[in-house]
Amino acid sequence: MEAKTAKKIARILLGGNLVLAGLSHLTVSRRAFRAQVPDWVPLPKDDTVVYSGLTEIAQGSALILTNEARQETVGKVAAGFFVAVFPGNISQYTERRPAFGLDTDRKRFARLFFQPVLVYWALKSTNNL
Repeated sequence: MEAKTAKKIARILLGGNLVLAGLSHLTVSRRAFRAQVPDWVPLPKDDTVVYSGLTEIAQGSALILTNEARQETVGKVAAGFFVAVFPGNISQYTERRPAFGLDTDRKRFARLFFQPVLVYWALKSTNNL
């Protein structure tokens, strides 16, 4: 498989996962996502979950649908989003909030290492690396 095709598949998979995650923010996992909202966020937790879900749906759609000329920008925005929500993952770990099967400190700590993978995935699949 050539590199261009592999990047396209990776970009579409990431976009699809973002759309699904965003939809779950609004529906079945809404309560669980509240566990990741740090107490210092100045909005109600549920509002934060809804807004981040809508953002994920928009970003996922953009990753899937944006033409080649705009993909680098979309990838940078998605990577920036993954960085921006990382404090939520840290908060879930430090506040020992169980959600998504992350019911031990060890599991919550291990989850922290997945965020850089998402940043890399967003950048690599959109020709930023």
